[in-house]
Amino acid sequence: MTNEEIAHVFEAIADLLEIKGESIYRVISYRRAAESIRAQGRRLEDLQREGRLKEIPGVGEAIAAKIDELLTTGKMDFYERLADEVPPGLIDVLRISGVGPKKAARFWKELGVTTVPELEAAARAGKLRELPGMGARSETAILESIERMARRQEGRIGIGIARPIAERLAEKLRHLPGVEVAEPAGSVRRWRETVGDLDLLVAAVSPEEVLRSFVAFDEVERVLGQGDTKASVEVVGGLRVQLWVHPPDRFGSALQYATGSQAHNVGLRERALERGLSLSEHGLKRSEGGEILCAREEDVYRALGLPWIPPELRENLGEIEAADAASLPTLVGESDLQGDLHAHTDWSDGRATVEAMAEAARELGSSYLAITDHSPSLGALNGLSVARLRQQRQEIDRVQKRIGGSLKLLQGAEVEILADGHLDYEDEVLAELDLVIASLHVSLRQPQAQITERLMGAIRNPHVDMIGHPTGRLLGSRAASDVDLESVFSAAADHGVVLEINAQPDRLDLNDAYARRAWQVGCLLAINTDAHRPDEFRLRRYGVGMARRGWLPGLAVLNTRSADEVVGWLRGRG
Repeated sequence: MTNEEIAHVFEAIADLLEIKGESIYRVISYRRAAESIRAQGRRLEDLQREGRLKEIPGVGEAIAAKIDELLTTGKMDFYERLADEVPPGLIDVLRISGVGPKKAARFWKELGVTTVPELEAAARAGKLRELPGMGARSETAILESIERMARRQEGRIGIGIARPIAERLAEKLRHLPGVEVAEPAGSVRRWRETVGDLDLLVAAVSPEEVLRSFVAFDEVERVLGQGDTKASVEVVGGLRVQLWVHPPDRFGSALQYATGSQAHNVGLRERALERGLSLSEHGLKRSEGGEILCAREEDVYRALGLPWIPPELRENLGEIEAADAASLPTLVGESDLQGDLHAHTDWSDGRATVEAMAEAARELGSSYLAITDHSPSLGALNGLSVARLRQQRQEIDRVQKRIGGSLKLLQGAEVEILADGHLDYEDEVLAELDLVIASLHVSLRQPQAQITERLMGAIRNPHVDMIGHPTGRLLGSRAASDVDLESVFSAAADHGVVLEINAQPDRLDLNDAYARRAWQVGCLLAINTDAHRPDEFRLRRYGVGMARRGWLPGLAVLNTRSADEVVGWLRGRG
């Protein structure tokens, strides 16, 4: 079984336990296990073989035994017994807005509803309104939520769509009268690659005026609910957005709570209890009485004896312990990037000239740019023959002369690793280039041994400097290739080959977990935009978000170095 399949089982267990009404701490332990499994940069079967399953954060002896059972037999007796007690279809029912575990349990026990289609049929037949505490409005709201969920793919959207929406709404909120602070929270603030709903927080003295203005924003298509301090809406495109308004002196604790993750917050609450405090979104309370109000997030962490923990790290994967030990890394930031080592022009499948791409990179503050158009086998992408590649060198030299020394231009190529493992240019051609990126675009569903050997062969080639988007995934449309990344990471570290974090929001490849693991075993990484148009250089922030979630400091990333240092590094490899 894959890591993702095992994580899905543990998530299902948490959902089923919640429907049963089990202890929230037991539910959270399974959710945390699922998150930790997803965040692993190594295959669980490798950790099992090495007897290291209990080293996974949140995985104790009992959960390790369940993972071992799944890996060994493909089944788990505990999950199957639980699924016999609680219909698994109720997990999907929980995804309906307004349906929590208690309601799901009531629909099942009182109406026999165990699936979303059955819930929809019951609602259309008017059966939900007959239950105590329900009514016609609740029934209608559930039907509308079912329709919205059907329009949304898997209930989540990519960070590349969600983040701009969140930022645009937060900026509009900041300009409302009485608003002191407005920030996105939740998954989007933690830079998760996909987002369910958007959470926005505002600090203001008069919430009524803020909420009234918010629900009237042009972006709002439907108001789902509005209270004294909270509003829930659906914006154009179907994304659900929730706004909370808090008093300014409590905003820090509210922002910390709403940012999450749930597992991180549980870890902080346990730490608070050890210090005679209780922590909630409203602030900290002393056991002997009295409150500690936190206007800033830093105040929350300081009260718990910790430095502020960056949002990207808040997944309860060791960040609280690292903060306590004063060993949190200084994470790479967007301002640390000095250049981009992967970009395309209209010589292949890009949409702008070499000069236009160079000017855009320079305007963004880059000091170097590698032009890396495709190799010839990708005919549909207008890949460059050897003759065209050499003509392009002349064009790059011409542009370099015109723009002077403010931006160093490198000629590279994104060279296809062919289905048989050969590279798309001969070695003598590769030797002429300043930078060689080897990538997989074809035959991505080959067996693990075959596709892994293709990457390993490229890494062993002395002319290859970098592996582009190593797993080949496209979020929402193409799963990652079945690559033995542990072997790839080891080989890349041994041969000094850089691994890419591709910042295109539909790639984000390597992801955060794999980036962290690659750095742990000694790999150097690069954050590249793979830009095909001038405006795509700004996508680098998504790659930075992945790198920060992967605990990467600046020194882990090649293109935090100066132009001279990068050129020297490349020449040193030749």
